[in-house]
Formats: sequence, C-alpha cells, structure tokens
Amino acid sequence: MRDRFVNDATRVPGRTVLIALLFAGAGTGAAAQDPKPVHYTCADGTKLQATFSPPSTSMGSVKLDYAGSTVETTLPQAISADGGRYTHGDVEFWIKGTGATLTRAGKATTCQSSS
Repeated sequence: MRDRFVNDATRVPGRTVLIALLFAGAGTGAAAQDPKPVHYTCADGTKLQATFSPPSTSMGSVKLDYAGSTVETTLPQAISADGGRYTHGDVEFWIKGTGATLTRAGKATTCQSSS
C-alpha cells in the first residue's frame, strides 16, 4: 500500500507542485500586514489611538496610546456578547461599530472613532 501512494505522487507531478505552491504562500496575505491604528475622541476630552491585534492562536488585544501622554496600555481581549471588549485591571475599552466606551478607575466616557 505504501508504495502505491508514492507511485501515485510521482505519476502526477503537477499535484505535488501545486501543493508545494499552496503551502509556500500560506504565510502571506492580510494576516501578515501591520494593524492600522484607529483614532478616538472621547466625551471627556481624552484622545487616544487604538491599535488592534487580531486573534491568532489566542485572543486578540488592543494597544491604547493616549495623546499628549507617554502612557501606553495593552489590554487583552475579553469575552463579549456584543462588540469587542478589552480589559485588564481597572481599564476597560469596549467597542461597537465606530463607538467605544473607555473606563479607567471606575469612570466611563464614550468615544467616537475618527479614522
């Protein structure tokens, strides 16, 4: 039986080449592109840039960069029934569509994306 499979592969080299080409391109495409930041302006005056990392083998995350500050926060994605929720400690960033809610130390503000 084993020789039959080897012989079949050698009889149709085009299949082997096609399979090799498919595997060669597996690491390219949209997943390999750098994530684009999204800019938000919040009701309390906070301006921030959110860079989302898509899920791969684990949950995704978001990196928040606050305008006029050296503070940078990375939050892991959390389970959400609606929208995307990212949280760690006393910081939560919850998005749905172009809107978001940013909660820090128990104080929430609504935000709107501009990009």
